[in-house]
Order: sequence, then structure tokens, then C-alpha cells
Amino acid sequence: MSKVNVGVIGVGAMGYNHVRVYSELQNANLMAVSDVVKGTMTEVSKEFNTVGFVDYDNILKMPEIEVVSVCVPTTYHYEVVMSAIEHGKNVLVEKPIAFTLDEAKEMVEAAHDAGVKLATGHVERFNPAVLEAKKLIDAGAIGDLVSASAKRLGPFPPRIKDVGVTIDLAIHEVDIMFYLLDSPASNVYANMGSKLEKCEYEDHAEIMMKFENGVIGILETNWLTPYKKRQLDITGVDGIISIDYVDQTVKVYGKNAQKVKVDHKEPLKEELGSFLSAVTNDEEPRITGEDGIHALKVVLAAMKSAKHKIPVNMNEC
Repeated sequence: MSKVNVGVIGVGAMGYNHVRVYSELQNANLMAVSDVVKGTMTEVSKEFNTVGFVDYDNILKMPEIEVVSVCVPTTYHYEVVMSAIEHGKNVLVEKPIAFTLDEAKEMVEAAHDAGVKLATGHVERFNPAVLEAKKLIDAGAIGDLVSASAKRLGPFPPRIKDVGVTIDLAIHEVDIMFYLLDSPASNVYANMGSKLEKCEYEDHAEIMMKFENGVIGILETNWLTPYKKRQLDITGVDGIISIDYVDQTVKVYGKNAQKVKVDHKEPLKEELGSFLSAVTNDEEPRITGEDGIHALKVVLAAMKSAKHKIPVNMNEC
């Protein structure tokens, strides 16, 4: 198996996991890491026996590096990704793709013009439970789809300082509903608020979406629940598919009731391995920059809806 030379920019909590996974993948050759916090960079580079830099530009100047994972805070995605593209690197940027839609669109256009691949890190698309549910939906196991209802809940993560729960958590469900329902959102209505003094942004959100195929999506997310819950139910005229992201289980209730066998895998390992294969084989990544734009567009519309207390038509965004 041919190996792809990779670097990771930003090795905090999520970036560390990228480094760990790349060090385990057979088709990856981890060459360098960077982080503005020198102590973090030094610790991670020593643990994984690789080169470390405080200035990420040093990674981009290494001609042998073909792929970089960008795991810096969202507000810096545009700056780092655009620089990586200018240096001819293929980029996997953690979700959300960017802080604003204009930034995201520029990034996608720049990657296209440069002939490099840009993928967005919506890791739940690689969750084996989600993939099994997609097969069932496409096979008509629950008939015509009616609605999707998700709960993505958990305690406040102190590491998140630049965005609220909508961009950090809700965006996962927005992307997964888009993927499973095979339809973009057309209208969004949301309520949000903040209860925690330590959180500068919204820490709970309730979002309702109508998709172009007529399916209704309802999403509850917060940083208030003392335990982690990640569940999605898809309702059709013939039954319900229930997904537990954490346990990686899928159950079907109704006409074709069954407990589906799911081969447990680490989603991040599947995601990074898939992107490296796309680079090696010159194929489109399974999650594109355009997918990242759709998810970002919907959560920003939800935030607009909550602020002005009005439904938002996606065609007007």
C-alpha cells in the first residue's frame, strides 16, 4: 500500500486524535505537527516521534507533505486552509468548514482552481451505524420517509471557546440528516439560549428543518446534560430506524423490525483513511467542501432564525 505523507496543524484535543490515527494508518506517513502552544507541540511530537513546529508555515513549506489536517479553532480555518492550498496541499479541515459562508466558498473555489482536494471533517458520516442506516433507508426498510428526530447532548466542553453549541454539535446532525435523507434543507426555524455563565455563546438549541423532499427534521442539542447522548430516529410510513452513535447500534421497529449487525469501527480512522485513498486514487472525497458549505449554511440560518425569531428560507441565505 502506497503511503501518503501527512502533517497536522493544530494538535489540541481533536488534532491529537488526527495525529494518533495517522500514526496507526497503513496508508499514512506522519511527517510533522504544529501548534501555537509550544508545550503541546513538543509533547505531541515527542510522543509520536515526529517533527514539531510552532509556526505551521514550516509544515506547508515541506514539499514532500501531500496532505494536511487542519484542526485549529474555527476562526482560523480560512487563514490556514487558504495558505495550505496556496502551497499545493490537499486539505482535510475539521468541521465547520469555516467561520463564515464567504470564507467557505472562497476556500472551495481556491481548492478547485489549485487542483487540490478539500474535505470537511464531518466524522459521523463514517460511523458504521450511520452507514448501515443509510443502506436500510435506501433499500426501503421503513418506506417513504416522514421525519428525523435527533438528540445530541452532553456536558460543557471547556476547550471550545470560539463558537456555541450550534456550530460545535448541531452541525453534525444537520449534515447527517442531509446525508441520510438525501435532500438539502429548504426552511429552518430555531430557538436558542444560554444558561451557563462560563459559556459566551448559546449552550442549548432546538432546531426544526424542512427538507426539499418534504421530510421534517427536529434537532435538540445542548451543553447542559450531564451525560453524553447521541441518538437519531428516522421515521417512515412502515417503521422507525433508531441510531445510537456512541454504542454504534441500529434498530428497526415496525414492518421490518430487526436489530442490525454493525461492525464497530473508529469513525475518525475510517474518515482519514478514506481521504488519503481519495488523494492516492485521485477521487472526490466522500465529504466535500460543498457538503461543508451546506452544513454551515443551515446552522448559520438556524442562528439567524433564533436571533430574529423568524423562520428562514434557505434560498434567501
